[in-house]
Amino acid sequence: MRDVFEQVIQRWRAGEAVGIGTVVATFHSAPRPAGAAMLVTETGEAVGSVSGGCVEGAVYDEATAVLEGDGARMQRYGVSDDDAFAVGLTCGGILDVFVERVDAAGFPDLDRVADSVRADEPVAVATIVEHPDADNVGSHLVIWPDDVGEARGAFGSERVRDAVVDDARGMLAAGRTGVLEYGPEGQRRGEGLRVFVNSFEPAPRMLVFGAIDFAAAMARMGGFLGYRVTVCDARPVFATRSRFPEVDDVVVDWPHRYLTAERDAGRLDGRTAVLVLTHDPKFDVPVLSVALRERLAYVGAMGSRRTHDDRIKRLREDGLDDGELDRLASPVGLDLGARTPEETAVSIAAELIAQRWGGHGTPLTATSGPIHGS
Repeated sequence: MRDVFEQVIQRWRAGEAVGIGTVVATFHSAPRPAGAAMLVTETGEAVGSVSGGCVEGAVYDEATAVLEGDGARMQRYGVSDDDAFAVGLTCGGILDVFVERVDAAGFPDLDRVADSVRADEPVAVATIVEHPDADNVGSHLVIWPDDVGEARGAFGSERVRDAVVDDARGMLAAGRTGVLEYGPEGQRRGEGLRVFVNSFEPAPRMLVFGAIDFAAAMARMGGFLGYRVTVCDARPVFATRSRFPEVDDVVVDWPHRYLTAERDAGRLDGRTAVLVLTHDPKFDVPVLSVALRERLAYVGAMGSRRTHDDRIKRLREDGLDDGELDRLASPVGLDLGARTPEETAVSIAAELIAQRWGGHGTPLTATSGPIHGS
């Protein structure tokens, strides 16, 4: 629901209701992941998408129905045998979509979720999407890490509540969104009760070192991909807000000193991407020596083949071993024939995405099987 969350909370605080369809599970080549959502307002406006256009019309009708008083319900959408373009997924995938009415009366703790999201505080919303007792369907439980606060919301029996809180905290820690299954009373081995856990974790970080034109293009790309972007450079004449108006943070500091401070403060994790674009060894080598010793999502460095060879030599002299050097994407990016800063940013983003999801950068025309994986 993150993609429509601001729209939801604005209407919730205005005393309005919305109908929301949320993808809770996908199978085969489904076009949107679990958590994707579409809302319908009381005036009939639609915001967001659950399938990129395939089944939006059907979900719109379901969301309108729950706004008019029908109960929350789960709907499964796959390929229609009669007409795949009517309410089915032409890509051949399957979506489970939970449709519910959201308003202040039915979800009184939504403002607490909004406060956590805006404060970059991890929070999860657990929703009962299937239960033998229909009155329990649509119940919400708001869950924070155990060192932040107690869960809030009515959620059936204590056994169910305890089981869901424990499991949802594990999913939140891993940044996972998906469905948990239990017996009706929260039995670990059982069926009949399905709970959708929507994890709202802080945006992953992208740290761009080197306040150059390529950094400006990469910062825009990082924001587009959902990263919280920081541009850092030791030269105050280049690292200015006027040159980088769209980034979240502009820092004037030596790159290795800033990255070390962020590491020591616990603000780096396995989702963090580091991009070193200065191609100046006095900046590059110290910051890469810090980054490559951490388990980060991606570490890339710009430069020619000759620059790369010199950089590797210097990093070895600084004590890095083969395993640590293998984490470095250098020269950075996929071979797209990029020339401009914007094209280079696309090539770097393509490599980052491929590394995240295990892709290979191969044209889809040269592959077979599901496009989105299983």
